[in-house]
Amino acid sequence: MLYRSGTKTDNEDNIRIKEIMGCAGSAIRYPNSRAVQKFETMSAIERTIKAALLIQRWYRRYRARLEIRRRCYWTIFQSLEYAGEQDQIRLYSFFTDLMTHIACDKSSFSNSIASSLRGRPRILSEIEEEDRELWKETNPNLVPVESTYEGPHIRLPLTADQVTLLINSFRKRKLLHAHYVLTLLHEARKILRCKPNINIAHTTLSRHITICGDLHGKLDDLLTIFYKNSLPASDNPYIFNGDFVDRGVQSVEVFLLLIACLLVWPDTVFLNRGNHEDFSVNIRYGFIKEIMFKYTRHATRIIQVIEDVYSWLPLATIIDNKVFVVHGGVTERTDLKKISRMDRHQLITILQPPVIDGKMTCDQEEWDQVVGILWSDPRPQPGCHTNSVRGGGSFFGPDVTESFLQRHQLERIIRSHECKPDGFEFTHGDRVLTVFSASNYYAMGTNKAAYVKLVGRNLVTQIVMYVSSSHTSNAKIQQRQGYVEQSALRELKQLICASHLLLMEKFHMEDTENLGKICVGRWCDIMKEVVGLQLPWRLLCPKIAKLDPLSGKVYYESIFHEYTLQNKLIEQNEWSLLETLYRSKDTLETIFRFIDSDGSGLISMEEFTDACQLLSQHLKTPMHQEEIQDLARSIDINKDGFIDFNEFLEAFRLVDNDYSTRSSENHTCGLFCQDER
Repeated sequence: MLYRSGTKTDNEDNIRIKEIMGCAGSAIRYPNSRAVQKFETMSAIERTIKAALLIQRWYRRYRARLEIRRRCYWTIFQSLEYAGEQDQIRLYSFFTDLMTHIACDKSSFSNSIASSLRGRPRILSEIEEEDRELWKETNPNLVPVESTYEGPHIRLPLTADQVTLLINSFRKRKLLHAHYVLTLLHEARKILRCKPNINIAHTTLSRHITICGDLHGKLDDLLTIFYKNSLPASDNPYIFNGDFVDRGVQSVEVFLLLIACLLVWPDTVFLNRGNHEDFSVNIRYGFIKEIMFKYTRHATRIIQVIEDVYSWLPLATIIDNKVFVVHGGVTERTDLKKISRMDRHQLITILQPPVIDGKMTCDQEEWDQVVGILWSDPRPQPGCHTNSVRGGGSFFGPDVTESFLQRHQLERIIRSHECKPDGFEFTHGDRVLTVFSASNYYAMGTNKAAYVKLVGRNLVTQIVMYVSSSHTSNAKIQQRQGYVEQSALRELKQLICASHLLLMEKFHMEDTENLGKICVGRWCDIMKEVVGLQLPWRLLCPKIAKLDPLSGKVYYESIFHEYTLQNKLIEQNEWSLLETLYRSKDTLETIFRFIDSDGSGLISMEEFTDACQLLSQHLKTPMHQEEIQDLARSIDINKDGFIDFNEFLEAFRLVDNDYSTRSSENHTCGLFCQDER
């Protein structure tokens, strides 16, 4: 394909020259044409330059098309991620009510989380009593180490050799015993309680410092950083800028390894709090699920201590009085003096302000300050506006950045919080640097990861990019693009199928002649309205629907052909109930793990009914008790009067018809890990 530029005659000459050179694969020749005469009179250098220009133009158009596709599918992943965060904020009160409901009748770890979600107040005079109570309930000595345990053993004080031992054990997928988990967490509490709200880091001795962004439970990425940049040391300081957990399947290992590094090098390892260091967020995004799976018997104790550790994590770090390192960003009201004076231990959860009986248990301005620095994102537009995409924090412009830096006599901001294709991004005239350290975040091949080194007296920025998966790093451009597109389309199609009835109702209203097809423009409008995502639907249309080759209209039912409900017992009049539940599947997965307080994996019919009724109230979707009971009986495949988790997921899971025939390699490359879901 040629780049159309210049006159028509020039383009014709280019085509004929390419045909003569064999580029077009055509047998046609023009022995008497002016183009041939011109070509024959060219020197060898001129011919080479002409050919190089043609190849360059073609390659530029090829890369431009790839970039358009990449941005399209990147938009799908980001839209799905941010929509999930908005759902989490909207469902906050539901989680509060649910946990309270469960905690009233059952003694389990949901009891401790319920109190956190309700925002219990913490008065300074009560902290010592709380500490004694926490130690009494979570003392590591209450969890003896069995003689059959073959994992790593921890001895205090922790040493660098033991950190290496932990790394080797985690690499082999060995689980650290709950006794040692509690030991590390309690030791970390002692150190973190002595830290200020804003860490102060210096490079006077080390002459450099390394900043890592979001890790999100990706142990391979953390180990890659340590391999490339060495372990922390007195002359090799690190700042880990929040979001250590959630999404990835090894969040426990990542968090424990960072805690271990803090214990060995307390003066050169700095841990900033991120928006995912919050159990209100962990409920949805997997960390609690992971703890429950790996430490079922002792999950209660571990969750209680981690919750307290979260509340003691510092909120930011300042390097050499020049660089402000914070997870999210700043707002026009960000005041470091106020942040440094506040009691961060009061803020157990930051997703919503802590309120009891209609009154806040902390200062509103303090809560606003913390939300601003943990949830905000930079934008090129000036000013400070509500972050409507995430549902929390603000969008801050270059003028807000400049004002903040001048006000606090700083030079620049380093933040994380957003996945970037290359693992980093400069904005606001290079005054704001985003660093993201979790590669393949959305799916295999979606993004590189990076960490930042500030070197020398002037803190010169050096960025190191990497991909922890050799399979992805060695793949060709087309292969990586294929992985991304398959994963993005699969996630999008599942979301679309979860709105099957609503979409079909709109399509039928538009298709007054019952032709089974509508124009592309109206199809895009309906998809945007019902699915609720701002996506390039016109560009995506040929990928997810079948088009009439003659009229160009969309066969709207074709978007559902690849997916079907596996449970054939469900009647048509129950579809709306199923879709409501499926759209909330991530929330439901965690909810039912909490309802199963003894970790038996069995949920009674009564518990199932209570949960559905609570969900119905908060989603404002009526669910009649008879419908719920009929649904419960149909889900109970083995008819034993209980629903195990596999039965529940099997009933509502939308699957690809070709799932069974898809090769294991493609399935691994194109899908999220099932545990991550």
